Amino acid sequence: MTELNSQTGFLQAHGAPLYYEVAGQGEPLLLIHAGIADSRMWDEQFAAFARHYRVIRYDQRGYGQSQYPAMPFAYYDDPAELLTSLGIESAHVVGISFGGQVALDFALSHPQMVRSLVLVAPSVSGTQPSEAVIRFQEEEEAYLERDDLDAATDLNVRVWVDGPRRTPEQVDASVRERVRVMQRHAFAVPVPDGAELVKLQPPAIERLAEVHVPTLVVVGDYDLPYKLELSQQLASQIDGAQLLVIEGVAHMVNMERPEQFNHAVLSFLSRATGADV
Repeated sequence: MTELNSQTGFLQAHGAPLYYEVAGQGEPLLLIHAGIADSRMWDEQFAAFARHYRVIRYDQRGYGQSQYPAMPFAYYDDPAELLTSLGIESAHVVGISFGGQVALDFALSHPQMVRSLVLVAPSVSGTQPSEAVIRFQEEEEAYLERDDLDAATDLNVRVWVDGPRRTPEQVDASVRERVRVMQRHAFAVPVPDGAELVKLQPPAIERLAEVHVPTLVVVGDYDLPYKLELSQQLASQIDGAQLLVIEGVAHMVNMERPEQFNHAVLSFLSRATGADV
């Protein structure tokens, strides 16, 4: 990737650094990572997309090299501040899992800054978790209360990387290990006094009709059934949205099927922009 010529930096916002990396030229394309990872999960996309777009990836607060601020903050405001600091008025946005929730909230709170949306196995603000997700959250919390970060990390890998229909042996070991490292680090990031999450009001699930940009929803058929149902709901309630179900993969679609994922996203963006890719 020597020819990539990427630039890295830290946005100093709300008294806490936000790490980012930029590469390529053309229309801006922002990548927002999952809640079990950090910006490194886009390694197979960053260079490929930078051949066609000005690509920006960043670590959300509490992940990778970014820190929590000691004050109230909204995850969906960070993309606006980051893009503005880079002199970017609007961008195409790709978000996966929790990053999909942030992308959708960003599109609703700063609609003039979003040109198109790719939502990959997204969470959506205002939805109620399924019984399976509640069980996962309770088990994770029990491990964290015992300060057993390794067990909590392994649980996340089993639920979100393997999914409910596969054993660990059926999943690419390198993908499992990369996610394990990123998630384990996130559990160890300190949360300062004063840090408080500000949620979007009204939440996104009540405002899907407000999304008026080209939208692609992507989900793996081995993901939790809840995620498939939610993805189908988004595709049906966002005007003109397209749904792509990728077979034989669970939650981390872009990491397990990078070539298929990259082709799908680049094809969608070329249609959305009218450009040849």
